Amino acid sequence: MSGPPIVKGTAAWRYFGDFRAGLLAGQVLVLQVAHPVVAAGVRDHSDYVEDPWTRLMRTAASLSIYVYGGRDGARYEADRLRALHRSFTGIDADGHRYSALNPHAYAWVHATLVMVPVDTQRFYGNPLTPSELDEYYAQMCDVGRLLGLREQDMPPTWPQFERYYTEMIDGFGPNETISTLFETIRTVKKPWRWLSDERWIRLRHRQYLAQMFVIRGTLPPALRTRLGLQWTERDQRRFDHFRSVVRILGGLVPTTLRSSLVRRIGRLNVWFRAHPRAYRFLGGTTGPGSARV
Repeated sequence: MSGPPIVKGTAAWRYFGDFRAGLLAGQVLVLQVAHPVVAAGVRDHSDYVEDPWTRLMRTAASLSIYVYGGRDGARYEADRLRALHRSFTGIDADGHRYSALNPHAYAWVHATLVMVPVDTQRFYGNPLTPSELDEYYAQMCDVGRLLGLREQDMPPTWPQFERYYTEMIDGFGPNETISTLFETIRTVKKPWRWLSDERWIRLRHRQYLAQMFVIRGTLPPALRTRLGLQWTERDQRRFDHFRSVVRILGGLVPTTLRSSLVRRIGRLNVWFRAHPRAYRFLGGTTGPGSARV
């Protein structure tokens, strides 16, 4: 399945960069590291525990390039990501050798990102119509091909993708990396040096409660149960109220503006590719979005 280019008015252009997707960041991380190969790679090669804020910014920059950076920008970013992950190897929790370019794990990470805009609209906006889902999924399959995914690892239609996604989640359960992720959210370092330690300790506890509440509310219920995360009827009522507020406030923002920030980041990162001296002057090292694990 091949879709139209990601240009203004198409489904991926409208929905992928919706600012409300930030509310799913924790959920996506949990789903990604629930895969044993991804969990091992993150455990061995990621710096998210020491510097989660920078990792999140790098990930956002990378995503913005391969969705909103044009075909050349997407191809460049895809080549960079594959070269970066080629060296990420090791031994997983079961004692087996792994590679971050394991095709099934690589496809799963892409699948979680494909689902983000769909879940964003389902939880906080208006669900995509069947025709929008078909167009969006075809466009994201094109992105997957640029990233080097094999055809056999991308279900050909949206209904088949949904079945694949559900079956994958049905096979996941607790692991050490998920526990570390939750602990990192609880003990995360302050994002700005000027913020006093005393104030950050108070804010950190609140952000932990808020993050975990949204993660628990947006995770697939069966996986949430397997991870031992409690969820009550009262929690569901609170989450439904929260969703309604976000939906109403988000609806006040014109559709074209909801993804404008991420689109601008994508164009800026493509410009940095063509002007590496400017990037290094601003404190960059190897390039924008230099890591994705």
